[in-house]
Amino acid sequence: MLKEFKLPELGENIESADVTNVLVKVGDTIELDQPVVEIETDKASVEVPSEVAGTVKEVKVKEGENVAVGSVLITVESEGSSAPAKEEKKEKSKPAAKTEDKKVEAEPVKTEAKPQPKSSGLVEFRLPELGENIESADITRILVSVGDEIKLDQGVVEIETDKASVEVPSEVEGTVKEVKVKEGESAKVGDVLIVVDGSGSAPAPKTEEEKPAPAKEEAPKKPETPKTSPSPRSENQRAGEPPVDPARPNIPHRSDMPKKIAPAAPSVRRFAREIGIDINEVSGSGPGGRININDVKRYAKNLNESIRKGGVSAGTPIGIKKEQLPDFTKWGDIDVQPMSNVRKKTAEHLSYAWATIPHVTQFDKADITELEKMRKAFGKKAEAAGGKLTVTAILLKVIAGALKKFPQFNSSIDMDKKEVIYKKYINIGLAVDTDRGLLVPVIKEVDKKNIIELAVELSEISAKARDKKLTIDDMQGGNFSISNLGGIGGTSFTPIVNAPEVAILGVSRGGFEPVWIDGEFQPRLMLPLSLSYDHRIIDGADAARFIRWVSEALENPFILSLEG
Repeated sequence: MLKEFKLPELGENIESADVTNVLVKVGDTIELDQPVVEIETDKASVEVPSEVAGTVKEVKVKEGENVAVGSVLITVESEGSSAPAKEEKKEKSKPAAKTEDKKVEAEPVKTEAKPQPKSSGLVEFRLPELGENIESADITRILVSVGDEIKLDQGVVEIETDKASVEVPSEVEGTVKEVKVKEGESAKVGDVLIVVDGSGSAPAPKTEEEKPAPAKEEAPKKPETPKTSPSPRSENQRAGEPPVDPARPNIPHRSDMPKKIAPAAPSVRRFAREIGIDINEVSGSGPGGRININDVKRYAKNLNESIRKGGVSAGTPIGIKKEQLPDFTKWGDIDVQPMSNVRKKTAEHLSYAWATIPHVTQFDKADITELEKMRKAFGKKAEAAGGKLTVTAILLKVIAGALKKFPQFNSSIDMDKKEVIYKKYINIGLAVDTDRGLLVPVIKEVDKKNIIELAVELSEISAKARDKKLTIDDMQGGNFSISNLGGIGGTSFTPIVNAPEVAILGVSRGGFEPVWIDGEFQPRLMLPLSLSYDHRIIDGADAARFIRWVSEALENPFILSLEG
């Protein structure tokens, strides 16, 4: 029998995800726990393992699509039974899939034009008059496809003007032979929407009514763009809005449109109005930047939090005027790509952290000449256990000792309640560079593990990050972060505190320097360290003591046994 496998719960406050890769196709035989899709949330990229086994009969999602928790991903026929076809038939007979986009804002468009009965040939159905001073509309959804049988007053497209979102009912009936518009386009009153064959006979000669065909003549002008190379971003695109989906045609908004209309269903627009949100300020997570209710909720939540905490709104600090980007196509070709969820979340989170946390960075250097000898001497033990004895693995243990000695670095600050939250556990996040952007998986209970155990776990979690295997739990619960750029280069940098943590350690590339020891200069391997901290809870003297203790523990690991 047929079984539906739905998108499972992904974690607290995660209601949807983007499908980045579909790993199965119709006809594949899958087993329990076999990955079927790869998804991306604002926190991580993960594979979703199947909870059913059998033969894939239907794949319900596509790459690039945003799906809600509970949505059907695939339909599977389990062994020993045949799949009923009734439900499939019903699905196919529907003129269009109805999701949350219920039409409640306005009545269907009524026109004074007389309905056209079945004709003896092809009939063009055009966009009718929409109301006073309304000359065009955005096509938000196509409700029919070539080959569909349509009846009088059946909805064929969903459109949006600056006043309402409505379905346009057909004034002809018959078989759809051609759909002349695409989702995301702007159509003028009189433009041909669909071509219908009313009898199934050969196309009839054009009637007198079709002779003027003003919209037909204007059609070639529709995709006019500036003489410079075309760009997905036009001058009238608002700063901060998601770029146009490259997979969709770049249709510039006409000059007669009163304003840019955000791509959202009527129910979503109504919800935004009811809670006082300007839909045009919301970034959509759906295909082509389409906005859903979860996007509006997320925007409203972030806005309320930023106002309450004096933080940022839509990426711009409160009180700072947002500047619109220029039209870069005036100077040459450009390529606009939408941000991934990971990149969007990184941008939003770090903008918030930078705007709300008073950052200070303390610099120091640790002499790791002796430590490097020990690291090479004991490296094979870590390799035998399945890990790699790196400076980062050693630093995990050193930082765990430092957090015990300086508990204010293992805390979070609640400005609303004017409280400091001291944590009795030690979890440390590690910034990992991936092809999707910066990810910060967390190693738990660092203080309870030895350096070889930490080296093994560090290797495993770094591989998971790069192979898109991280789970939501892998990304949560950190108290302190380490960002090691030594493998790339640089002498120092100022890392941004990963709120709600209060400090982060940056590590740059070590190098040999002359150091004055016992009356002479000696070559020593020096490791640059950069400690950024939240000045609301940590004073400069505390930060200096913390980073000096870390440096001394690297120079003389015996300190870990004495004080760590």
